[in-house]
Amino acid sequence: MTTKDVWGIYAEDVKHFILSKVKDTDVTEDILQDTFIKVHTKLHSLKDEDKLKPWLFSIARYTILDYFRMNKKEIPVEDLEIESEPEPKQHSEQDCLRGIIKSLPKKYRDPLFLSDIKGLKQQEVANQLQLSLPTVKSQIQRARKQIAQGFMDCCGFKMNDEGHLVGEIQDKADCKVCH
Repeated sequence: MTTKDVWGIYAEDVKHFILSKVKDTDVTEDILQDTFIKVHTKLHSLKDEDKLKPWLFSIARYTILDYFRMNKKEIPVEDLEIESEPEPKQHSEQDCLRGIIKSLPKKYRDPLFLSDIKGLKQQEVANQLQLSLPTVKSQIQRARKQIAQGFMDCCGFKMNDEGHLVGEIQDKADCKVCH
């Protein structure tokens, strides 16, 4: 698939997504162009064409974040949260993780989201949320512990001697978070 093909199929959807986040048509056009420049330079690295759409929207999301950072505008966390994908036919760890993250208290969920999902440095998260760095570090660590506990409670995972979660995902009907 070429960049031109990707443009033809997804440009309007990406444009609407960007516009819904930045609320400015001129900025939307710029971000759309930046997104497709990145797509053009990295399209060869995409191994699975079935993952093209999520990959493309991920690039758009990061390009929007870059715009907010470069222009020193506040990043609307709620607007950039993970877009819900159509529910997969099989139950997976991602289903549980999504449910566990949604169940986290907002004070833990927001710093975790900005740090671990959006890739911001913890100091940037502290600045964004107007909190001290030690507070942000503590909240992120507590969120990670709650996620691990969520997998143990939900799916029956166990913590091994090295501190890693081990186990197998349960059927959706048996899962306490996804059911």
